[in-house]
Amino acid sequence: MAAKIGDHAVVLGGSIGGLLAARVLSDAYDRVTVIDRDDLTGAGADVRRSVSWAVHIHALLERGRQIIEELFPGFVDDMLALDVPVGDYGTTCHYYFNGRMLAETETGMACVAANRPVLEHFLRTRVAALPGVVLREGTDITGLRASAGNGRITGVTVRPHGDGDAEGAAETIEADLVVDATGRASRTPRWLEELGYAPPPEEKVHMDLTYTTMDFVGPLPDDPLGEDIALVPTATPAFPRGAIFARLADRYALTLTGINGDRAPTDREGFLAYARTLPIPQVHAAVRDAEQRAPAGSFRFPASVRRRYERLRRFPAGYLVIGDAACVFNPVYAQGMTVAALGATVLARHLQTPGGPRADAYFRDLARVTDAPWSMSAAADLGYPQVRGRRTVATRMANVFMPRVQAAAANDPVVARKFIRTISLIDPPQGLMKPSVIGRVLFGPGARSRSGVPANTPAAFR
Repeated sequence: MAAKIGDHAVVLGGSIGGLLAARVLSDAYDRVTVIDRDDLTGAGADVRRSVSWAVHIHALLERGRQIIEELFPGFVDDMLALDVPVGDYGTTCHYYFNGRMLAETETGMACVAANRPVLEHFLRTRVAALPGVVLREGTDITGLRASAGNGRITGVTVRPHGDGDAEGAAETIEADLVVDATGRASRTPRWLEELGYAPPPEEKVHMDLTYTTMDFVGPLPDDPLGEDIALVPTATPAFPRGAIFARLADRYALTLTGINGDRAPTDREGFLAYARTLPIPQVHAAVRDAEQRAPAGSFRFPASVRRRYERLRRFPAGYLVIGDAACVFNPVYAQGMTVAALGATVLARHLQTPGGPRADAYFRDLARVTDAPWSMSAAADLGYPQVRGRRTVATRMANVFMPRVQAAAANDPVVARKFIRTISLIDPPQGLMKPSVIGRVLFGPGARSRSGVPANTPAAFR
């Protein structure tokens, strides 16, 4: 961008979404300040205190990788230099549905097996090196500052993190634009009400997901991966327990998932017993005799939440929302970081608007890039009878058709490639409904099991 549109932009939160927002804002504003309560510059590649779930396996989908590579050229090369495993999604990441592995197929899409702290450290380092960008760490955000009449946000009020002195410690930071990237704990709905605006309508899907992760030291006594990256027996209504078993740069990690309150224990014996119930035996065999690297960690995710800012009739100028602050996804589907990256591309486009971005137009476009991932993840979760949420006709149709797609993809590389491109947010879900794909799903080489549930499914999971 040739000309700057303003002097100062402030990003609330040093998350993945916040760092990507700061990158595109640096093209449009002379100064960009990223505010976060954590220690950012000294954190290295460690887990940040306020993002405790970062210990669990995170996946960067192909569309997210493409965007990060565009914003930070050399991203994959830098990951390879850190010994991060990189491979083709269709041949080194093995997805299983109902005990059947998707057919191997070259996709041309790179799976970058960087855990979240490594990825965040890369982004922080690159963003901090940008001219005019400052990371304001160890700082609590206490509220918004607005113009007379509250029609425009003019800045934020902050306080040093942990400072108990209510007098004299507060500070106002003025800004031409403020972007909320504070994630699932975003206070924007509350702040809007305090300023006389309506909070955004919300959509929720209550699945009560649990994540439990244990790390292991390599080499493994029984290694099913070799040079591959991951085995992913995905939870389904037929097999409601799932897992991600991955080879990372310095360890092997196994994340076990459960829904509706089903939780893998954190003690080794209980953890392994839970792993033994997965629909494929390779995962349990791989870790049964492996050396445990650190205590297991557990995380509960009660619901996916989408805040519909695009439906508000009034919204203050000079303020936007991005990433998990706008939509929190079930982490099983690995969409969060990629949708945050998509949000950064929307923000970059609206920074080219004369006079700066308009909230109404920005939120409409943000909703458009969120629609497909939200509909896919919500429909998958609502396939479980006990999950609470709004079931539409489209949702029910997807829950009839998608098990057939997954069953067909176990034997048909063409369907497998289409499916992987769709869940990687490269192709829209509508692509799976093309007549050529439907024909292969219903009548092709992978259509022998129409139900998608193997005949040997344990009775407890039928």
